[in-house]
Amino acid sequence: MRAHSCLVQVFGTLLALTAPACAYAGPINVNINGLRNDVGVIRCGLFASADGFRVPGRELREVVSNINAGKAHCAFNSVPDGSYAIAVFHAQNNEKTLETGLFGQPKQGVGFSRNPSITFGPPSFSSASFPVNAKPVNIQIEMKY
Repeated sequence: MRAHSCLVQVFGTLLALTAPACAYAGPINVNINGLRNDVGVIRCGLFASADGFRVPGRELREVVSNINAGKAHCAFNSVPDGSYAIAVFHAQNNEKTLETGLFGQPKQGVGFSRNPSITFGPPSFSSASFPVNAKPVNIQIEMKY
């Protein structure tokens, strides 16, 4: 019986060592600068793929943050390893979705991870994406109005 118990322990240990684990990274810390005013909130969306990037409701996670002295901060904790992109907008009236005008131009301030150009339209996922692995990630986003 004792030999059986030892085999069960050894097998359990081997199984634990070889079982794939979903690795979680430290937090993604997002600092947003250049806000026009402190009215309303910042809405930060964390997207995990190009499919649905910038589409309301398709984000992996959303964080809403207050604004202070033209700055805001969003944090995403316990994010699985992978490639992500962040889109933010200044919801001055606490809107849930970005408002656009003629030709799709944003009416509010917007920003994206890696600060890609938006002169000729919204950025692609690949131009805003960044890797997440075992270390915390710090992102700086400059708002564009």
